[in-house]
Amino acid sequence: MRTTLTIDDDVAALLEKENRRANEPMKQTVNRVLRTGLVQAANPPKPKRFVVKPFDTRITSAQWKQWGETKMEDALEDIEMPSKS
Repeated sequence: MRTTLTIDDDVAALLEKENRRANEPMKQTVNRVLRTGLVQAANPPKPKRFVVKPFDTRITSAQWKQWGETKMEDALEDIEMPSKS
């Protein structure tokens, strides 16, 4: 099929660079790059499965004693009552 395309400057620069690298006629470069892109677009890779890694957020009695009740209460107040500034 013969057709006329208007190609953006950045795409044309990439095609010319690939054409020089492959050292083949521009027609072959355009067909190869289009074919590769279309095949990849039709069969996108499956995304990696997202796995949540749980983290234990419980506070032990030793930590409670180490931090002190006042520091803990202050921290809880900061979480519950954001500053008014």
